[in-house]
Amino acid sequence: MGRIPGLILVLCWAGLPAASEWPQFRGPNASGVSGETSLPVEFGPDRNVIWKTATPPGHSSPAVAGDRVFITAMEDEKLFTLALDRASGRIAWRREAPRPRRQEMQPTNHPAAATPATDGRNVYAFFQDFGLLAYGPDGEELWRMPLGPFNNPFGHGSSPVLSGDMLLMQCDQDAGSFLLAIDKRSGRVKWRTERPHAQRGYATPVLYRPPEGKLQALVAGSYRLSGYDLATGEELWWVRRLPWQVKPTPVIAGDVVYFVTYSGESDPGQQEVIPPFEEALAQLDRDKDGRLSKDEIVDERAKNRFDDYLDLDNTGFLEERDWEQFRERRAGENALRAYRLGGEGDVTESHFLWKNARSLPNVPSPLVYRGVLYTLKEGGIFTSFDVKTGEILKQARLAGALGAYYSSPVAADGKIYAISDEGNATVLRAGEQWAPIALNKLGSVCKATPAIAGGRLYVRTHDAVYCFGLTDREGTD
Repeated sequence: MGRIPGLILVLCWAGLPAASEWPQFRGPNASGVSGETSLPVEFGPDRNVIWKTATPPGHSSPAVAGDRVFITAMEDEKLFTLALDRASGRIAWRREAPRPRRQEMQPTNHPAAATPATDGRNVYAFFQDFGLLAYGPDGEELWRMPLGPFNNPFGHGSSPVLSGDMLLMQCDQDAGSFLLAIDKRSGRVKWRTERPHAQRGYATPVLYRPPEGKLQALVAGSYRLSGYDLATGEELWWVRRLPWQVKPTPVIAGDVVYFVTYSGESDPGQQEVIPPFEEALAQLDRDKDGRLSKDEIVDERAKNRFDDYLDLDNTGFLEERDWEQFRERRAGENALRAYRLGGEGDVTESHFLWKNARSLPNVPSPLVYRGVLYTLKEGGIFTSFDVKTGEILKQARLAGALGAYYSSPVAADGKIYAISDEGNATVLRAGEQWAPIALNKLGSVCKATPAIAGGRLYVRTHDAVYCFGLTDREGTD
């Protein structure tokens, strides 16, 4: 319980909304935590439904503020932003986004993957096949900003974030990654910071203000977690030795950031020491052109991964950046980490608290609720940790919900909600020795993270958005 006041203070400093709103991916500061009470334990297509609205498919999560619920979707190869009436579920408006291209992505991703951000009046949506769009209360377009095309073979995953009058967008890709800050009213760029170290990444920025210092945007990406000055975009500090392809979003509790990273070939003990580029050229560059072709690579495993793993800018050669990124990748290590916030420059050693490399999620973000840290791994492996030491307190599989997970867990009212890809929703009693109290079948695929606002649970499945509440006055356990 000791860290809860710190968490509340961080959210207030960042100018984030009250508990009755859930205005972005995972709600206030992407924490996944709400102060709401009287939420349903049992729910589904025929239980505790306030309303259900059929919607086109998409992976974005509901954003809830004011009298609206916002999602993005795709229908007949067209991209849309939808606004639903919060009270009735009626579609208030839907607006088509331009789609000048069809970007490559893995089958589990979707062209409408980024969750919209809203200030309760306007909404801001991102599509990897176009860029950013801003809409007013009645769906009138306020501005648009084309971005891309993006060099990310797996597709995009990050969502926009609001801080006061600033809209943040993290655009990580194999070459040309950047963090963008935009005036939400005009669409004018305030600053753009290049992230040359970053490759394909999927996390969403979170906000932090030290007790004395600058408001910061924390960004998890390939090989490092960074803190940026929100006013200027300057990188203030960083943590090294992360793997590539970071998917989960960090969470902040008090003065500590918790983040989990998992990528193939980066488990503890799999790290390799790769020589600097100059040494590699001396050994391998037979034609002395200052770069390496596939034929000059000796290692057969590396040669087989040349096109999709090493040649980041698709030139057909490995230049210095490609090689240095390869060195970083082979040094990165999977882990759940805790770091004390603050400091300047490289804080990899100075601010380290603990790490744990057991049962690491690939996609779901961690959760800190009532002084306990939780993770949810594919296969329905749910784990609670001591926030101070990283010690595992309890680990078990969620019976009846053992499949894949793309949705992240959220918490309120002493409960944790976790929904599998198959649409099996487990409700758990929160605590060090957490315990399942209900298993609900939604009957449809679910990759979106639930939203909690105004005593309601909003769940987006493949073909609908549900608003669940205590319609039959069930006990709340």
